[in-house]
Amino acid sequence: MNSLVSTHIALLQDRTSMIRRGLMDRINRNSRLIAVKGSRGVGKTNFLLDYSREYHPQDNSCLYVNVNNLFIVTDGLFHFVEHFYKLGGKVLLLDQAHKYPDWDKELKACYDAFSDLQIIFTASSIVRIKSNPYLKGIVDMYNLSGLSFREFLELETHQEFPVYSFEEIVAHHEEIVEKILGRVRPLAYFNNYLEYGYYPIYLEEKSHIDYLLKNINLTLEFDIPYASQIDLKYLVKLKQLLYIAAKDSTCNVNVSKLSGMIGVSRATVLNYLNYMKNARLLTLLYEAGDDDDCGKKPKKLYIHNPNLLNAVCLEDVDMSVQRKSFFLSQLCPMSRIAYLEKADFWVDEKFPIVVCGEGEGRKFDTSLIVMEDMIERGKGNIIPLWLAGFTY
Repeated sequence: MNSLVSTHIALLQDRTSMIRRGLMDRINRNSRLIAVKGSRGVGKTNFLLDYSREYHPQDNSCLYVNVNNLFIVTDGLFHFVEHFYKLGGKVLLLDQAHKYPDWDKELKACYDAFSDLQIIFTASSIVRIKSNPYLKGIVDMYNLSGLSFREFLELETHQEFPVYSFEEIVAHHEEIVEKILGRVRPLAYFNNYLEYGYYPIYLEEKSHIDYLLKNINLTLEFDIPYASQIDLKYLVKLKQLLYIAAKDSTCNVNVSKLSGMIGVSRATVLNYLNYMKNARLLTLLYEAGDDDDCGKKPKKLYIHNPNLLNAVCLEDVDMSVQRKSFFLSQLCPMSRIAYLEKADFWVDEKFPIVVCGEGEGRKFDTSLIVMEDMIERGKGNIIPLWLAGFTY
């Protein structure tokens, strides 16, 4: 146990820059069992360490542990938690909990046995938690997304900026923009964010493209097969499908065409699309009222965020797709977004959204909300696209 405590302290000391994520304020700290899900690279480990540093500084009753630790694998998760509890432990931060065999069953046993112990654990975005039979009804689950454009600006400028709901942005964007422009010129940072700012690791990695490609491959080769039992010989099909999706400027979902292009059945294509959606490689859009469990095919698909799009397409990025990928990456964590035939997106079944390039906003009907790229200010129904990055 002493070595684990020493590792915890060393990791906190190695944190050169704390990235205070907005999720920190949304978590119910009174909950006894908390799950933080997220894809590779969004900062789940650092989130646990920052949680410890903010809420339990210099507190020996709080401990961070990676569940892959050989000590836990050998002794068993429940016995480790029991030992920690007997030594006065109150808050246990378990990283990559889903990689331990029967992790859900043992967490349930810990929840039942230690009534005044709080456990916060991280898991891959692919793992089902809310519907897990052992954890259903006892776990509070949160999704950790990559950095929003707002969080990226905070890191780059060392200033703090407020979060706005999308409804507030639509109603008051002109006033909100003036407040922000009085402190920073967002467009000076916007292209950098699109290239590498979604993943916090950009602070440490020099080669952003190589890092992202490595993460994409790890997700396709390890995470998805681990959760979905895909035969390894079919991994090349997953990679082909992701590349085709990234290069298709229409973003339409033609299952028959995709089936023929990668040589698998229509049902397999739909399964693959959902695997990559759960892994936060793709965003799938359905008609309002439908979702990925409805059995219907999605209407549109987009690469999950513009950083991934840049990594896959390199110099051949479609700017229209990149804008829409940015918008979805900023709104999906906080809003429900559906396909709408007369616009690009239907946000919370309330706002019909069109995303367009600079100078194109005036050609759209005033009944639509237009998110226009590369403008600092908007007017009326025309809103700067960068402002969508302030919703979390």
